[in-house]
Amino acid sequence: MKIKVCGMREPENILAIAQLPIDFIGFILYPNSPRFVGKKGLPQWLEKNDEELEGIARVGVFVNAEVDQILNAVHDFRLDYVQLHGDESPEYCRELQTYWTISSMRSAQIIKAFRVDESFNFTKTQAYERLCAYFLFDTKAKEYGGTGQRFDWSILEKYMGMTPYLLSGGIDLSMVDEIRKLNFKQLEGVDINSRFELEPGKKDVDKVEQFVKALKG
Repeated sequence: MKIKVCGMREPENILAIAQLPIDFIGFILYPNSPRFVGKKGLPQWLEKNDEELEGIARVGVFVNAEVDQILNAVHDFRLDYVQLHGDESPEYCRELQTYWTISSMRSAQIIKAFRVDESFNFTKTQAYERLCAYFLFDTKAKEYGGTGQRFDWSILEKYMGMTPYLLSGGIDLSMVDEIRKLNFKQLEGVDINSRFELEPGKKDVDKVEQFVKALKG
């Protein structure tokens, strides 16, 4: 089970989390989020500490961003994945792929997030097949971004696609046993964030470590 720790921002906190056997580390590049990385010189810091994050895929999280913003962020943050958490269309994903194919700029793979509830129609994901490395299923809310609330995971039994996905939305330390028992066909990992925070953008390293050891152990 892969683990993505999202909403990272503080250099020392990033270094501590990077010592754990996680698979993805996420940076919020959506200005309206309380976990927005801002303009703290994080790209320069990441470049200087590149070896410390070796083996951990970097994910930039965007919401309805301009294509140029994403292209520049992939370069600046050395992103491996871009997570599209807004209303981005399949055509938008295809446009990104085209840019990366014809240019010499650093490229990234796409994670498309879907906000789901009991009425979600999983056929919406079909048009994104072959365009995305992963899907991410998160709890539906009025606003973009995480809610800290979970949804009814049994809904995922309706997903019949071929693209692997990450489970997100209100995951906390108490859910490890429940997650380990999940047997959904394309479930490849989980995304954790607010339930492991001391404050927005700063993770409780001990709590994350407990979760990682319990889930991967």
